[in-house]
Amino acid sequence: QVQLVESGGGLVQAGGSLRLSCAASGRTFSTYAMAWFRQAPGKEREFVVAISRSGGDTYAADSVKGRFTISRDNARNTVYLQMNSLKPDDTAVYYCAADSSIVVLTTQYRRVEVWGQGTLVTVSS
Repeated sequence: QVQLVESGGGLVQAGGSLRLSCAASGRTFSTYAMAWFRQAPGKEREFVVAISRSGGDTYAADSVKGRFTISRDNARNTVYLQMNSLKPDDTAVYYCAADSSIVVLTTQYRRVEVWGQGTLVTVSS
């Protein structure tokens, strides 16, 4: 099973940008669809963005469309989340996730196979 480690979180002002990274261990990275989720204090974990195994298809929640972009580099076993035009409502712990099914990642997060430990993003107003 792939292991995931997120990095890149921090404190930014509204309107700023951050780039998160998720490093995966092992040689099976390219067999997984990948996604980013987030969880704000007092709220349920929610889907943010997802990408297919090859990187050819991406999906994004309505709340981040046009601002967040997911990408992956299978040669480096890494998935990225580029976040632009950040808003205070984007403040959350961001989690990297992997699953053999992108459908699970986009619609059935409670069944996701592998989670990273999370990285905190705080957007000040």
